[in-house]
Order: sequence, then C-alpha cells, then structure tokens
Amino acid sequence: MDLRNIAIIAHVDHGKTTLVDELLKQSGAFRENQAVAERAMDSNDLERERGITILAKATSVEWKSTRINIVDTPGHADFGGEVERILSMVDGVVLLVDAAEGPMPQTKFVTSKALALGLRPIVVLNKVDKPDAEPDRALDEVFDLFANLGADDDQLDFPHMYASGRAGWADAELDGPRKNLEALFNLIVNHVPKPRQIAHQDEDFSMLATTLGADPFLGRILTGRVESGRLKAGATVQAISRIGQKIEQFRVSKILAFRGLGQTEIEEAVAGDIVSLAGMAKATVSDTICALAVDEPLEAQPIDPPTITVTFGINDSPLAGRDGKKVQSRVIRDRLMKEAESNVAIKIADTPGGEAFEVSGRGELQMGVLIENMRREGFELSISRPQVIMREQDGQTMEPVEEATIDVDDEYSGAVIEKLTGTRKGELVEMKPAGAGKTRIVAHVPSRGLIGYHGEFLTDTRGTGVLNRVFHGWTPHKGAIPGRRAGVLISMEDGEAVAYALWNLEERGKMFVSPQEKVYQGMIIGEHSRENDLEVNPLKGKKLTNVRASGTDDAVRLTPPTILSLEEAIAYINDDELVEVTPNAIRLRKRHLDPHERKRAAKANG
Repeated sequence: MDLRNIAIIAHVDHGKTTLVDELLKQSGAFRENQAVAERAMDSNDLERERGITILAKATSVEWKSTRINIVDTPGHADFGGEVERILSMVDGVVLLVDAAEGPMPQTKFVTSKALALGLRPIVVLNKVDKPDAEPDRALDEVFDLFANLGADDDQLDFPHMYASGRAGWADAELDGPRKNLEALFNLIVNHVPKPRQIAHQDEDFSMLATTLGADPFLGRILTGRVESGRLKAGATVQAISRIGQKIEQFRVSKILAFRGLGQTEIEEAVAGDIVSLAGMAKATVSDTICALAVDEPLEAQPIDPPTITVTFGINDSPLAGRDGKKVQSRVIRDRLMKEAESNVAIKIADTPGGEAFEVSGRGELQMGVLIENMRREGFELSISRPQVIMREQDGQTMEPVEEATIDVDDEYSGAVIEKLTGTRKGELVEMKPAGAGKTRIVAHVPSRGLIGYHGEFLTDTRGTGVLNRVFHGWTPHKGAIPGRRAGVLISMEDGEAVAYALWNLEERGKMFVSPQEKVYQGMIIGEHSRENDLEVNPLKGKKLTNVRASGTDDAVRLTPPTILSLEEAIAYINDDELVEVTPNAIRLRKRHLDPHERKRAAKANG
C-alpha cells in the first residue's frame, strides 16, 4: 500500500481537530452505526474542556489504496516541544487558516519549524462559509508570512483549498461543488512525497523515538517513524542515546500501527511507517531504537530552551492533606521526573533544601496544564510566581521577548498600547485595522512584562480583547518592570468566613472567598483597593444585643467573589506569595512569616 505522512498545523480554535474528524468519517475509518465523540482526536479531558490540542497524536486513514498517517499537532507555542519532534516524522504539512482571522502567532511558530525542515505546505482556508470570512486577504497574509519566514521558491508555490471543516467539504475553487473532502484527499496524495525511508527498507532497522506513552498492560510505549529496515515482533533491538551511549537491549514485545482512531497490532514494521513499540524498560524520547549491528544514533531535532521557571513545593498550609492523598515531596518529585521524561520541553531541578523543585518550561499555559493534571491525580502543591530565565551572551544579560498579537475594539487600543509600551517595556511593531471596528496590534514585549498582564488586559478591554503570544527571541535586559500595583487582604484568623464580615470588607476591595469557606492566618481572601497589604478579620460576626431594632435589619447582599482560574492565580501572585493547589481548591497565601514579622506587618498596615 502507498504511504503518506502529514502533520496538520493550525492556530488554537481554527478548526483543525474538527477537520480531522471529517477526514476520518469520509475515509471510512468508522462503521456507519459507530458512535463517535465530536473532536475525536482530543482524547484527554483537559483538551475537551479547553478546546485546545495539548498532546500530539497520530491517526491514519485509507484513501484509494493509499494509507495517510495524520499527526495532529498542538496549536499553542507552550507545547512547542511536542511540535518540534513531531514534524521530524512527516513529509508534508497541511496548514489550516481561519479565513476571517488569517494566520495567527501560533500558526507562525509551528510553520517556521516546518519550513525550516524543508516541508512543502498545503494551505487550507477554513470556515469560508462564515459571514465575516475574507479568504483572499487570508491567502495574501499566508504568502507574506511564508516570505517573512524565509520560505524557498518551492514552498512559496503552495497549493491552496477553500474548506468548511464542520460542513465536511474542501474545494480548489471558492464557488466549487461543496460536497466532500475528495479534492483534499487527492491533493495530499499527489502533492506530499512518499517517505524517502521506503528506499532504505533493505538496510538495518533504525527508528527515532518521538513520543513516550504508557499502557497498563504493555508498559512503556515509544512511537516514531521507522527510518530504515524492517522489524518483526519478538526481535531483539537496542536503544542508543543522542550522544551515542548504549542504554539497553530489549525484545520488542509488540508493534502497534495507527488504524483509524485506535492502534492495531501488526507483525512487521517497514521503513517510512509510523509505529509504536513496546518492551523497553529505560529507552525514552529522542533515543534511537535500532538493530544490534547499528552503532550511530539518528540525529534528533534540537528543542528550544525553556523560558520560565516555577517552584513546586509541598503544601504546608493549615488545610494541607484534607483533599489530596499525594502530599509528600518524594511523591511529587517522582511525578515531575516522570513528566520530564516524556515531555522534553520541561526541565526539573532540586532546590537546596530538597523540599521544593524548580520546573522550567515554555510558558504559563504549559505549567498550568501540568499542575491541573497533577491536582486531578490527587496531588497537593504550593506554587511560586513564574520567574523568567535569563541568559548571559557576550557578557550581557539577555531576556526572552514574546510577540504579542492583539485584536481589540478601536476604542480600547490606546489603553492597551499605553500599558504594553509604557510600564511593560514593549515595542510596537504593527498596528492596523482588522475590520468590524477592531484594531490588530503587534508588539514585542519582554516575557516578564506579560506575566500577570492577561487579567489587566481583559479589564482594560471590557472582556472583548483577544491576546495571543509566542516566543520571539532574546533581547538585552530592559530593567525593572513593576508587578501588580494593588495590595491584598490577608486573613488574620482561622475558621469559616462569615457573610456579615465579608459584607463589611467589600469597601476595602474585591473578595476571592465566599461565606462558609474555610480560611486561615496568612491566606489571601481579596484584593485591596489600595497599594498596601491589609490584615483583616473575615470571621467577625454581627454583635447581638437584647434591644430590638426599630426596623428590620438590612439584608446582607454580597457581590459575587472573583474566582481565579489556575493560570490567573499563578500570574496574579507576587514574589512573597504562593498558590496553594489541591484537588478541590485553589487558594492564595502569603509565604510563612514568623510571629514578630506578622505583628510588625499588621502594625504597619494599620
């Protein structure tokens, strides 16, 4: 059977996973009466809830005697470690672009990696049936993007199609028949080259491990593309690290190939195909699995370095251990090491005391997803404010810069530009009308300046703005950037918050807690309306007397509290604060102070 390997690239919410659903349906991968969930490739709970692809996954379809292996790539730059490895498995890419929004920052990030590998893209303009679609403008923007990213003449001469993933059609012309995806299938078969590895089927077996998974019955599973030779189930092979060190020899217990949404056991893997192997004990991502006669490892794609670090510690608050079962530092360390093994974009280091761990990664979203997965597994953690990783270059301190692309209503553009280019030390790159009363702003902003900015941005734009960010490069250190301006309200008592007390505190600022919620000394229960921190008593009830009131008492009417999401909480805190994360709660608190410091702080705050 003929073989093609492709990856699908798209920005968050441009319809990539929905299009893959339709490709699977129209290729006959499902039975007619088979119940299939919407966005079938989003197999993990967090992906379904957030509507984003976090883990790269493969599937395969058959089209007129050609097997097409399709790899669904993450759309967010924070998960770029997945993208860089995945693109080394494929021979072509389908770039999916929303016909209304045009190419966005995350598209730019993944596309630059694909073009650098020499892949020739197919451009699909999706959602052309929407009323605000401008496919011609979007197509021009894609061409300009490719030119800016240094595409060669072959890559600039890309074929394009007009499509609606939800409606299940793609045509070469905008006013085509709009019936099915047959034209897209044919274009993939004709445009994407056969894997060059097919020519090396008679050589010794070798395969580069790209992703690591686990199965309760099979143990560790490594997935990758077979670079040369053939492999039969039961054969003995070896694993070699990137630097040429021999890790282990093992017997391949099972070979699994992607067929539709599932994996099917096969007897033999051949060069060019994407397969999963089971049976290894130590081999991991970026290792070469090869025949015993092979001495040299395959070249692994270098991974961009992490840009932020967050400290994960044990939860030592008074409410520790009530929700989660996994609270010891040893258990947390084992879980983080397991994550670092399968996710090469994450680095783990012990802190001097050994009770906490520094986790380095690509961005707040990547950290948020890791923490969210851990809390659902029963872990309790305390998380520090993200710190940007600096590096020295020619005796100069360099810091990471991100490209922020913002779509905002015209009336709020001034406030956004003032914040980004003023206090946050950004540089305005481009500003142009985006239609429908909106302005598109592109700015290069230090990563430090964007930590904690999203909440402020939503306030400034009345919730209507859209902010996308992607790593751009390194720049000389730009000096101090002020953090959060407002102080916080800190509980001075342990117990359950009382509605009457919260009602009296509302004039002091906005609340983060509800009545009957457990609080403790040092816990942050709200944001102060002024710049200083203030210790308050949320347990203070109304004094009762034996004198009847002349009228009815005013009913206590509370403003609903501000509920921070995990990423918002991590970005909100200052350096002397922590986020307490348990399976059932997200709380903010001050780092522990000794009693004398606490009294001094209380006196200073009145």
